[in-house]
Amino acid sequence: MTNEYKAIDPRDLPAQSFEWGATKWLVAPSVTPGANMSFGEVAVLPGRGHDRHNHPDSEEILYFLSGEGMQMVGDEEPFPVGPGDTIYIPAGVFHSTMNTGWGPLRVIAIYNPAGPEKDLEGLPDFLEVAPGDAPGWTRSS
Repeated sequence: MTNEYKAIDPRDLPAQSFEWGATKWLVAPSVTPGANMSFGEVAVLPGRGHDRHNHPDSEEILYFLSGEGMQMVGDEEPFPVGPGDTIYIPAGVFHSTMNTGWGPLRVIAIYNPAGPEKDLEGLPDFLEVAPGDAPGWTRSS
């Protein structure tokens, strides 16, 4: 019997870089044979955010690892989020995440079913970062 299951090493996978931060998809159909959902880590830069958007065909779960931010769900008033907070976003519901702290806001994102992670590649500020390379953080005035 062969062992086809092993730990996923994030150093073996590319990252997605944007003006607002970066993502690394650890489980997704494009990198994990048979996967129907996606699971990745998102780093939102201080003072930046992922603007209002939705995923018409996928629900999303956000789990905040570190940092401070404001989360909007369903076009309701934004509320504070931080380490240990979990947000469930139903399919099609508009939402946004803003980093209000001085360091990166680190978030685990899960899409069910997968798909929205591929949509990010169509954004104008998308840049793929090769496995093993770190996204370049730039500072604006």
